[in-house]
Amino acid sequence: MIAEPQYPQKMTPEEYLEWEAKQEFRHEYIDGEIVAMTGGSIPHNTIALNFYTALRPHLRQRGCQANVSDVKVQASKNSRYFYPDLVVTCHPDDLKARDFIEHPTVIVEVLSPSTAYYDNTKKLKYYRQIPSLQEYVLIDSESRSVEVYRRGEGKMWLYYASYQGEAIALESIEFECQIEVLYEGVSF
Repeated sequence: MIAEPQYPQKMTPEEYLEWEAKQEFRHEYIDGEIVAMTGGSIPHNTIALNFYTALRPHLRQRGCQANVSDVKVQASKNSRYFYPDLVVTCHPDDLKARDFIEHPTVIVEVLSPSTAYYDNTKKLKYYRQIPSLQEYVLIDSESRSVEVYRRGEGKMWLYYASYQGEAIALESIEFECQIEVLYEGVSF
């Protein structure tokens, strides 16, 4: 029998950042609460790495960078920290950062059956509150389907869905790629 991990009931952001730096496994932080991260499937990992591989040469030319799952994003000053599957930043402070990204331009989550609802609801709500965020991308790991939420005028967010045989476009970083590139090597 494996014991359930015990976390402190509440932590300040400073306590969380200090504590998290010493942990073997990753934990997100939401308004004082600690949330353990689960491991992803092989298709989940393959999709994230395929997207990163496609993005990397494109971003180099623009002075931007992408990071994968082990990099925290500060989604709200001192109250929320998340580990998205992929994050793109072009902000000079983030390019020198060592602990977390504060000014993401694009955040990508690869959906799994256990995370799809949360990523489509609460994380969407939290991520939309990040002033620098221009696009939030949700990639299904169970079927060839990609959703992009793009910041519009004021508080408006535009929604775009793409499926097999189509391309996705990220206007904020002037990037386009065929969906098949993201799913290369993934079996359904």
